Amino acid sequence: MRTALSSLLQKGSKTYDLIAAAPLIVWYCLSAAGLLRLLHAKIALLLVQPSWVLALTVLSKVAILFLALAIIAFLFTRRPPTGSARGWAPRIAALLGTYLSVGIVLLPPREIGPWWLIMSYLRIVGGMAFASYAIAFLGRSFSLMAEARQLVTGGPYSRVRHPLYVGEELAVFGAVIQYISPLALVLLALQICCQFYRMRCEEAVLDETFPAYGAYRAATARLIPGIY
Repeated sequence: MRTALSSLLQKGSKTYDLIAAAPLIVWYCLSAAGLLRLLHAKIALLLVQPSWVLALTVLSKVAILFLALAIIAFLFTRRPPTGSARGWAPRIAALLGTYLSVGIVLLPPREIGPWWLIMSYLRIVGGMAFASYAIAFLGRSFSLMAEARQLVTGGPYSRVRHPLYVGEELAVFGAVIQYISPLALVLLALQICCQFYRMRCEEAVLDETFPAYGAYRAATARLIPGIY
């Protein structure tokens, strides 16, 4: 009995991975529940007072909700990792790279013109849509931390190594427009620095785990084809 339990809870097992993912699953479930309540209120208002800005607001929330639900699904179904970055620095960078953007949207919103607001929501919708497209290909290999599960090279990953981050950053830049301030820019700069460090950690783990990664890295851009 004890041996079976130890085997289930062994690092690298599916049970261990689910336990490790539990805080993230709870976070995204709470976020999804909050988004559903907000969507209900926004849609009710849209039916009474139709406007392009409000319609884009609803669309952006739907896009964020869709990505959150996809993350929840893949956290439950993902493969156990076969390799991971060592030390606390990669884990801290992953958490800050993911959640500093939450700090930005908790700041007081700024008064901006309707065209800036429309531009903001279009960036958020486009970024979330592309992130959802990327995560659909990443599938059961999704990780928040720098971990190796399976080498994914299809879809957007055939052109760039980190398309999920491209979509996320496009959405973050869209959100910053609504909360623009010196503090928001500082948080954005810190978040970007964490994301670049996070990418380096992920690439190091994948290179160490998968022999084919070196050739894949040489044939793809990190973020923007032909530029970087």
